[in-house]
Amino acid sequence: MHEGLVEILLREMVSSLPNKKREIYQFIVSLEDELAARSTTSEQFMDLLVLHAPHQQAAEHFKLSFGEVLTLMHDIEGELNEKIEMKINKLKWINCSSIDSITHRDQKTFLLIT
Repeated sequence: MHEGLVEILLREMVSSLPNKKREIYQFIVSLEDELAARSTTSEQFMDLLVLHAPHQQAAEHFKLSFGEVLTLMHDIEGELNEKIEMKINKLKWINCSSIDSITHRDQKTFLLIT
């Protein structure tokens, strides 16, 4: 599956989460993304995760226990993965290359129906 498409589907699914779940998910993911951007290796990223503890920061920010945040993130990620998988299974690609062959001879054209 095209990585960009999965990213689009993920954003769509995150935006459809209930407010509290969406806020917690986005809070943690934004902290993790920031740490990833500062890392040059996977080891450095793991060290930064341990040092900055995004899940612990989320627990403090949202006034939840660390365990509650871990459980909630696990549930949210499971829910998102399930929704994305269902959406991917419903996708249909239609090859429209023959229709568009006059203007774009060397390119294939597809229509994605969700």
